[in-house]
Amino acid sequence: MSLAGNEQTRCGFAALVGAPNAGKSTLLNALVGSKVSIVSRKAQTTRALVRGIVLEGASQMIFVDTPGIFAPRRRLDQAMVASAWGGAGDADVVVLLIDVRKGIDEGAEAILSGLGKLKAPAILVLNKIDMVERSTLLELTADLNVRSAFRETFMISALTGDGIPRFKKQLAAIMPEGPWLYPEDQVSDAPLRLLAAEITREKLFERLHDELPYQSTVETDSWKELPDGSARIEQTIYVAREGQKKIVIGGGGRTIKAIGQAARAEIAEAAEHRVHLFLFVKVRPDWIDDPERYREMGLEFPRICKSM
Repeated sequence: MSLAGNEQTRCGFAALVGAPNAGKSTLLNALVGSKVSIVSRKAQTTRALVRGIVLEGASQMIFVDTPGIFAPRRRLDQAMVASAWGGAGDADVVVLLIDVRKGIDEGAEAILSGLGKLKAPAILVLNKIDMVERSTLLELTADLNVRSAFRETFMISALTGDGIPRFKKQLAAIMPEGPWLYPEDQVSDAPLRLLAAEITREKLFERLHDELPYQSTVETDSWKELPDGSARIEQTIYVAREGQKKIVIGGGGRTIKAIGQAARAEIAEAAEHRVHLFLFVKVRPDWIDDPERYREMGLEFPRICKSM
């Protein structure tokens, strides 16, 4: 660990919470400087806790990208929301990300009411500031700080990077003193197999955003290192119905081929070597009620499903 002088090291966890599509995954990737969490315009893309490791001076910050908090309707929804609040409850600092274009909508209201139950101090981050007038920003800032006791407020654009250096520096200063938990060159604690599956799921959503229902998932079945330094990866895309399988494959296999090409390029970049990606599509009607699938995603399986 290369630190100048005898500077005291700091290390802590910062949970990123917010409504779906607030920009948490985009912010995490910007803070880390590489892709550790998938991004999609499809709501509730992040399903489990994703951790990105960021260094700032003598501080090591472990940012936890939580699933978007929303009113759960299905078993998977319940597991994701429970995971988000669980991640926030275990953190040293809770970072509430607000999409300034939406302001204090129903989702933000629900999260604000839940913040008071957490022990960790809360920090407010207003995201997408390049998309609204300054007067709107100031009014929203004042309103939010009346509703909850935020330790600090930051205005950023996760997409352009505006405001992120200041946010990172200020947050590093309030991390608790202690030794670093990870090597200084590590950017995430997620296994490469899991990240690879998430990358393919992202490409699936990008390609079939309006056609493919939310109930689809991807699992990495095998990862074999080859003598030439490359890797052979086999993944399965699980869907709920036969009709969805046909959509994923596409006419003449064109859709799944495009998904595979896009995913392969990004997985190779993450793995830092060439990969051979083979995708399979299977129908599993009850996967959303299968405890094993939840364990694969790093989620607790809700025993009671509350429908709305």
